[in-house]
Amino acid sequence: MAIRGSLREASLPDVLQLLAMGKKTGCLSVTHRDQFGYIYFDRGRISYASIVNRRERLGDILLASSLITPEDLDAAKAVQASDPDRRVGDILVAGGCITREELHGQVRLQIQEAVYFLFTWSHGTFSFDADARPDERDMLVSINPESLLLEGARRVDEWALITKRVPSFDLVFELDAERVRQSETALSPSQEAVAALINGERDVTAIVDESGLGEFEVGKALYALASAGFLRRIGRRAGGAPLIPDARIEEHRNLGVAFYKTGMLDEAAREFRRVADLRPGDSGALFYAGLVLMRQGQWEHAADSFVEAASLPGARPAVFHNLAYVYERLGRYDDAEAALQQALTRGAGSDPRVRTSCGVLALRRGDLAAAEAAFDSARPLWGRRAPSAAWYHYAALTAALAGDTERAVALLTEGIGHHPRAGALYNNLAAVHERRGRHAEAGTAIDRGMQEDPGLPQLHKNAGDQAYRAGQYDDALDAYQRAARLNSELGDDLFLKMGNIHYRRGERAEAMKQWQRAHELDPDNEIVLSNIQAARVAAVGSGRA
Repeated sequence: MAIRGSLREASLPDVLQLLAMGKKTGCLSVTHRDQFGYIYFDRGRISYASIVNRRERLGDILLASSLITPEDLDAAKAVQASDPDRRVGDILVAGGCITREELHGQVRLQIQEAVYFLFTWSHGTFSFDADARPDERDMLVSINPESLLLEGARRVDEWALITKRVPSFDLVFELDAERVRQSETALSPSQEAVAALINGERDVTAIVDESGLGEFEVGKALYALASAGFLRRIGRRAGGAPLIPDARIEEHRNLGVAFYKTGMLDEAAREFRRVADLRPGDSGALFYAGLVLMRQGQWEHAADSFVEAASLPGARPAVFHNLAYVYERLGRYDDAEAALQQALTRGAGSDPRVRTSCGVLALRRGDLAAAEAAFDSARPLWGRRAPSAAWYHYAALTAALAGDTERAVALLTEGIGHHPRAGALYNNLAAVHERRGRHAEAGTAIDRGMQEDPGLPQLHKNAGDQAYRAGQYDDALDAYQRAARLNSELGDDLFLKMGNIHYRRGERAEAMKQWQRAHELDPDNEIVLSNIQAARVAAVGSGRA
């Protein structure tokens, strides 16, 4: 389900209601000027939400709720500094500062606040990427979107008033402290916290960051102070002056990573180009630019980007691992092997993904024994986690090619249990069942696969093959046409069979068209050439030439 549009034409609450009613799973990405946020859905319920380049406020929320002390938070941040992959919340739980239930409650509040802030974006665009999932490290919740709409609407109305006094977050205010003192007005805790940070130099964004309060709370406080005559606007943050270069670079990098994760590849490429412009030779920008080019199928350019990243001092194993994958796709197997060896020597020996790639490369070269050994060595490296869908895919393929179809079925069945949405595993299972003559089981696997991943063209091709063998040519043609729409270069056999079906129907012009396409994909296919020649002879004999 592809949903794209403008926030001018459809409000975010309307889009959320649509996704909730449709019980959709995926990621809703929202852009607003230079801001970017996303909301993940799981069967119509919100499971996660975040805003890129917005300061992480979980620690501040926990402090404000009096669940932890400043010392607890400082200690947790110190631990995180030495182990960046750990989340502050998990560190606090492990240290006994809070319970897992308390952390979950605050994460839920943080996600709600992110959604409420997104509600205030009235300009920009949105895009829904079906079946996208949050990072496996994110703590997920389950929130009915409709439960947020009433509070969201209230905040939108209040935000409309706030923007009359605070129209931009780059505004700088000055506080008339003497007037505040003379008025004897009792300020709220939020107003006191904000007032203490107004010094004629900080803009609104800086106040939001340093106060630990959300944009909405800071906006309300500033609105109240301005309405009481306690504030004077003295200007805007100078374009780029208060922002140090590293901060600008990280903003563009974070946006690029977020765009990449949500499939907005052109936008991701733009942000990584900006990083490269600000810091030529930035290894992270080159690495992610290579990932974007890979997903766009620009293999030669991806190789160039990874090669440049690999030439920099301290290049990470991931750079060489991805470079090996690109070389593999280009058929440069020797270069791929050299890149994998570089990844291994740089510390990736215990990474099961790299070991799996070694197996894939051996399989490409037809060395089944080496491939099996590599997959066997990769499996224990996953630890308690299940191997990736790719591992099951290639390990089973190796077993099937070696003639051990029983092991292939066992691996694919196990893999589907761990990765029930991996359409390729169902497709492989169907192929193995076909090879064993178990056509009914193959059909079941194809049906399940198309339910989980209707966008996988090979599943539709295999469904067409089943119908073709059974003489159900109308069903076969429907399946083949779906496969061709999804991938017009799936293979010459697809177009050969579509041509055959059209020829059986007497649709000779359409048959010739399909056979010509098959010939383009494989000029040496003798059956295609024979069909084309026979059709031309028949056309001459009937006077249609």
